[in-house]
Amino acid sequence: MYLQQAESAGPARGPVQGPEKPLKEFVEKSSSLPFGQSIPYASIGGPTYVTAQTLIQQVAYALSDRLWTYSPETFDLDIAVKDWSQDGAPNAHGYPTSVESMQIRHGSASIALGYIFSKDFDLNKRNIPQTILASSSSLLYLRSASDQLSLLYSVANPFVAHVAAIDFAGGSSSLVTDYIHTLTLAEELGFGVVSSFSVYESQHMALFSTLLANIVPTIHVYDGVAVGRDTTRVIDVLDQAGLYKNYKAIWQDTSSSQQKKADLNTKVKSLLNVFNGELGTDYGFFEYYGHKSPDAVLITFGTVESSLGTLVASSLAGKGSRVGVLNVRVYRPFLEEEFLKLLPSSTKRIGVLGQVINNDDVADRSVNSVLHNDVIAAITFCSAFETPPTVVDIKYSREEIWTPVSIAAALQLILEKPVTHTEGTRESSQPVRDLELLDPTTVQQYTFWDIDASASASAPLVFGAALAKDSSGNVTTRSRHDNLVQGGLIRTDVRKSKNTVDAPYSIDTADLIYVGEPKLLDLYDVIKGLKTGGKILVKLSGVKPDDIEKKLPDNFLRTVAEKSGELFIFDPLSVELVSNDPALENYLLQIAFLRVGLPNMEKTGLGKLASINASSDMLTRLADHLELALRKIEVPEEWKTLDASAMTAALPNDIKISDFVAFDKTANEPPSYLKSWKTAAKAFAFKEAYKAKTALRPDLAIKTHTVHVMENRRLTPPSYERNIFHIEFDLGDSGLKYEIGEALGIHAENDEVQVEEFIRFYKLDPEEVVEVPSREDPAVLENRTVWQALMQNVDIFGRPPKRFYEALAEYADDAHEKDELRALGGPEGANEFKRRAEVDTVTYADILLEFPSAHPSFHDIVRIVSPMKRREYSIASCQKVTPNSVALMIVVVGWVDPKGRDRFGQATRFLNKLKLGAPVTVSVKPSVMKLPPKSTQPLIMAGLGTGLAPFRAFVQYRAWEKAQGKEIGSVLLYMGSRHQREEYCYGEEWEAYQDAGVITLLGRAFSRDQPQKIYIQDRMRQTMGDIIQAYLKEEGAFYLCGTTWPVPDVTNVLEDAIAHDAKALGKKTDPHKEIERLKDQLRYVLEVY
Repeated sequence: MYLQQAESAGPARGPVQGPEKPLKEFVEKSSSLPFGQSIPYASIGGPTYVTAQTLIQQVAYALSDRLWTYSPETFDLDIAVKDWSQDGAPNAHGYPTSVESMQIRHGSASIALGYIFSKDFDLNKRNIPQTILASSSSLLYLRSASDQLSLLYSVANPFVAHVAAIDFAGGSSSLVTDYIHTLTLAEELGFGVVSSFSVYESQHMALFSTLLANIVPTIHVYDGVAVGRDTTRVIDVLDQAGLYKNYKAIWQDTSSSQQKKADLNTKVKSLLNVFNGELGTDYGFFEYYGHKSPDAVLITFGTVESSLGTLVASSLAGKGSRVGVLNVRVYRPFLEEEFLKLLPSSTKRIGVLGQVINNDDVADRSVNSVLHNDVIAAITFCSAFETPPTVVDIKYSREEIWTPVSIAAALQLILEKPVTHTEGTRESSQPVRDLELLDPTTVQQYTFWDIDASASASAPLVFGAALAKDSSGNVTTRSRHDNLVQGGLIRTDVRKSKNTVDAPYSIDTADLIYVGEPKLLDLYDVIKGLKTGGKILVKLSGVKPDDIEKKLPDNFLRTVAEKSGELFIFDPLSVELVSNDPALENYLLQIAFLRVGLPNMEKTGLGKLASINASSDMLTRLADHLELALRKIEVPEEWKTLDASAMTAALPNDIKISDFVAFDKTANEPPSYLKSWKTAAKAFAFKEAYKAKTALRPDLAIKTHTVHVMENRRLTPPSYERNIFHIEFDLGDSGLKYEIGEALGIHAENDEVQVEEFIRFYKLDPEEVVEVPSREDPAVLENRTVWQALMQNVDIFGRPPKRFYEALAEYADDAHEKDELRALGGPEGANEFKRRAEVDTVTYADILLEFPSAHPSFHDIVRIVSPMKRREYSIASCQKVTPNSVALMIVVVGWVDPKGRDRFGQATRFLNKLKLGAPVTVSVKPSVMKLPPKSTQPLIMAGLGTGLAPFRAFVQYRAWEKAQGKEIGSVLLYMGSRHQREEYCYGEEWEAYQDAGVITLLGRAFSRDQPQKIYIQDRMRQTMGDIIQAYLKEEGAFYLCGTTWPVPDVTNVLEDAIAHDAKALGKKTDPHKEIERLKDQLRYVLEVY
């Protein structure tokens, strides 16, 4: 363990006799470093106090030629490697690793590609990994370069990205754990994905990911908000020599010519086997924990999710609950065979703990988590179960903070019996309560709450570092900041045990809690985290003993008494040394915490503290006077009878992390880049000289274009209940380019009439200028009028999540309305919230109208209401055929709510009402729907309803190829809808293409035009021979677009075709495995919703 010592004289002191040694000062450099201190590169190895981020940076530095880092300023994802590189520490290849700290903006990743593909690149380094250190929030800006890398990877260096799953929550300043951006990028580009479950394996997984990069571009993702920054002791840390030795040995064992010819899955399996053999580990692609014969299994991905899921499932299984957890370690490639091998055969219900962007997506039943899609595909094609398990998508937003209780509650959703109580003692509907995962007799836990401006803010880290001096114990520390409370709040947890402690959650049963600011007791339920019989130390300066009870909240006092807690008051200014020099409060608190929390260790503890900060003499002098500042308060029985009506409403018991450092309270005016209006005028007048160019929203990460409506016609009869329409846009000079199968993002506007009504009822000035978050990037702020903001930015007619009710409650003047809003935002109002969201389909505007006493200003509305999202639709045209236009096929989403009001989907209503010539802002999104590489490969397409859209583009492209004189493969188009007369959309086009010899087979399934229902899979089965010929004999590609329900039936038809063909050829084939092979070859593609 290495602690930074400053050379200054430390805090000022009064006159002393004779010379006195200067006080050592403890300075936290970064929360991503162990105990906040720099760590020399050569010292990493063996039993070492580290953070996961330090270990990951060590692997990256040791094995890489260059590091490209994309770290927001306070995230410090590259702070260690920058120090090591600056110090000239040689890597495993014999030279200091070059560390390139990059800006997080579009195009910044291109320099890495330029480096490895430069004509001057040293080809002797071609097999040396190139590494990226980044946050998940930066992946969007690396998308373009990643796309190019995936295409050129066969001639590139191994490329691995160590990604800290961190982002800012949309609409707030809280930090969230974000896996979505990683999974989306990997799925679209075919990257490998590996997850670390804890700090103890982070070095191994960083090494494994670097090895995997020799096969496929790889992302190693880990929790960067909490676990990645926890300081703890790891016993088996490899030093640089050990890392390189293992890397070389494993790489050589897996790089034979025979291995190079194997498919991706075989290569990855072989790599993990060799990796485990070399390191003596037992890592799996998936890892199961829990009951041997579970009824219910929870599938998890992510550091905290997997680690905590393992602890909870193992604990519950030990108490008899038939439950287990299956953690996903290697997510891409997703090896279904390995997944099914570990899934117990007794499983009846599967819960997929899948992350989605926000609570809106959690409530939206049309949105599935990425993990759920993989699991449902594996189960659908599995023949091992007589009755396939039920699969439940347990979606959660990035804002979710997992605790043992919330993980147990997730398990409860797939269990029929309560998970934490003896059978028969509680109703199954009883919520999950106590769940103790750590043995209180072997683990000591301490929590510090303070404001970051406090003189003693660093005391908990010093305390943890002092405990870590005992080599027979293991210490873990975790600090986090909320800079939006009390000018900056910091909470630090310290755990100590003889054994290794893997506890990826905040302390909830502390032996001792310190509160450095009494006001925090009014904002947080601090005392909830105290164990029964625990101690709590509160800083109260200058308060008389008789007034202490008046200074502390009744609910706090009552809970102290109910928990049989011991209450201590800390008054540092009662000590003259501290009153003369307030900076000494830090040292006095360390001693007070030692005396109250570990009284038997005070003498040895002072020596350990002195080795880190202050001096032995100073600490001894302060210890002698501590009794003046430390008082134990008698806890009377009558505190238990305090009037419950006087107790405050439920308070949060943990902070929301908003940053990793204290807020810099120095207000510096940023320089103005626009010196005057003349500068702008010159740039407009002399564009070439000033290198000025016109761009539509260059500040946003998403490239947008303005197009104009050139056609908007209904495809279904006006009398028909479903309004399916064709809309086409003139591209003009927008420069928009799109490929076959891509989607068009529509940046829609709210309904003008509804906006006017809201402005009138809310008494707003439509011309007032306000600052609002951009709808595409909440971090980007725009100056708009109220009218513009409501039309284009604020999703005021969208569906409100629970957090909106919670936020709105703070503005309610009426007590009844305040209570009702708080209930709707809490667990007790879950059923009513669900009814409002799914039955009444209420909007933000509806809620503001319903609760008139809650009237936030428009500036606050912008803060608590989500920004509008773009909506994406499959493109129904081919730019080769219509170079100046782009077309969509859309169904208007509409319904009538219980009050008889017509409701509409915001984007489809906007599009349906557009007049010819109307401007629309759009963007392009890539898709998995891509044509096969050869024009002669057949296309077998199945589309339901508007799922026909991408196939119109496919057919147009094949027609264009045929017109160019190219030979094209057969085209089989199956379409499904209700009635031919009303929903035979583009029918004349399909028949014309069939007459022209472009479409070979047109399979039309109109389910309700005859007594017996005929679906798309029935038409496919009727033409089995054509499918066998096109799909199997001629190596065609199959596509399904539309709703999810026909997937199993359609897949069964394809499997039957495979089995029929194999039987005819006298071969033995597993149809399910063959489908998996076709999927890997992009010849079985689903785009379902």
